[in-house]
Amino acid sequence: MQTTHHSFNTQRYHIRTARLSDAEALAALRQALDAETEYFDRMPGEDVMTATDFVDQLHNSSVPDQILVVEREEQLIAYARCRGFALKRFAHKASFGLGVLRSDWGQGIGTQLTIRMIAWAKTQSLLKIQLEVVETNHGAIRLYQRHSFQEEGRLRHDRLLADGCYYDTVLMGLAL
Repeated sequence: MQTTHHSFNTQRYHIRTARLSDAEALAALRQALDAETEYFDRMPGEDVMTATDFVDQLHNSSVPDQILVVEREEQLIAYARCRGFALKRFAHKASFGLGVLRSDWGQGIGTQLTIRMIAWAKTQSLLKIQLEVVETNHGAIRLYQRHSFQEEGRLRHDRLLADGCYYDTVLMGLAL
C-alpha cells in the first residue's frame, strides 16, 4: 500500500505500510500504548513486545498480514494490524486491532486505519474481519460500528481493570 498524507487542524500525519526498520519504534509505541490506557491486553511491562518480535512479525508471515503505521514528524503515533489465519477452516478471515496514542485521539486516525485495513482485506479476498474490544472503550466501539462492524458476542467478566472490577470483552465482526 502506498503512503497517504492526512491533516487534522495543523497536524500532518502519514499512513504507510510498516517496514523492518520500524521494529524498534513499533516496540516503543506498543509499550507507550500499554502504559497509557487499559484498552490493551497487557499491563505496563507485562509480556513486552520487543523489536525482535516486531521484526519476526514483519518478516515471517505465511498468512495474509498487514501492519500499517502512522507517522508524524518522524515519530510513530499509531499502528494497525490485520492478520489472517493459517488454519484452512479460518483462512477466510483476519483478526484486526489498532492503537493510537491518547494525545492523537479524535483526529480521524483510527478511521483512516480502519478504512485502509478493510480495503486491504478485500484485496486479499478475505470474507471477514474480526476484533475484540473491552466494553469500556466506547470510542473504539463507535468507530467500528460506523464501519459496519457488528457485535457478535461477549466474553463476560473477561478483563480485570485497575478499579478492581471485571469487564466484558466485546467480539465484533465485519462481513466483507
